[in-house]
Amino acid sequence: MSMLIIHDPRCAEYGSFQHPERPTRVSRTAEHLRGAFPSWAWRDMVDDVPDATLLLAHTAEHLARLKVPADFDADTGYFPDIGLHARRSVGAALAAADHVHRTGQPAMALMRPPGHHATASQAMGFCYLNQVAVTALVAQRDLGVGRVAVWDFDAHHGNGTEAILLGREGFLVCSVHQSPGYPGTGLHDLGNCRNWPVAPATPREQHMEALRASLDAVRDFRPELVLVSAGFDAYAHDPLTELCLEKEDFALLGKWLHRSGLPAAAVLEGGYSPDLPSLVAAFLSTWSE
Repeated sequence: MSMLIIHDPRCAEYGSFQHPERPTRVSRTAEHLRGAFPSWAWRDMVDDVPDATLLLAHTAEHLARLKVPADFDADTGYFPDIGLHARRSVGAALAAADHVHRTGQPAMALMRPPGHHATASQAMGFCYLNQVAVTALVAQRDLGVGRVAVWDFDAHHGNGTEAILLGREGFLVCSVHQSPGYPGTGLHDLGNCRNWPVAPATPREQHMEALRASLDAVRDFRPELVLVSAGFDAYAHDPLTELCLEKEDFALLGKWLHRSGLPAAAVLEGGYSPDLPSLVAAFLSTWSE
């Protein structure tokens, strides 16, 4: 299978190198992937996304708030043009989903900021716009995709994705995440949103069992498109979490996705270890075998 990476280098033009969600986490990953997999295709420019598209998932008040030069919370700062950067991140996810829908080949949006904590009306948890939720809604409206599943293996619950897609026909959200942990949600199933909370320091084997069960639930939904919130902060050496996965576990997630035959597009969410480039490479390389 041919892998497409969508990465606009401008996503590294904001932020602080002291913050966990720093520019180099994505720029170093892109550099590593280009060197390790020279045959993969790349798209290096992402278009802006119009308000009409973002309003499928977000309120007009929220879009206006992104222009106000004031921090959103202690973790989620205001940066010049942060709204534009977030729109490009959405644009990359849209392009990845469109590529999968047209070709059946996998794609990953390798961008920042991440998005799965952003709710319809609130930026939080390093996230400003929810690219997975927007993309899911666009896929149903514009691409004629009747059933869209979200598989979120980030160490933090995708509360924003759940809140936006909850109760909507044709969508399934499956999340495996640390609990207790930020943002404190995702403790039980809710309608079309399935949750697998994993305690800190859970043995790898048990965590992987939860991940296997979540992907089985996605497969049983018979989706026409899967959007993967690919977070790599469940890694044993991630500075923000207390989970135990190793690089070979992320490789196994990619292998499972490959073997499932599901049409899927991935979006980078979390992952704050210096080892992020090798973790992403492990996941993508087995997915694209």
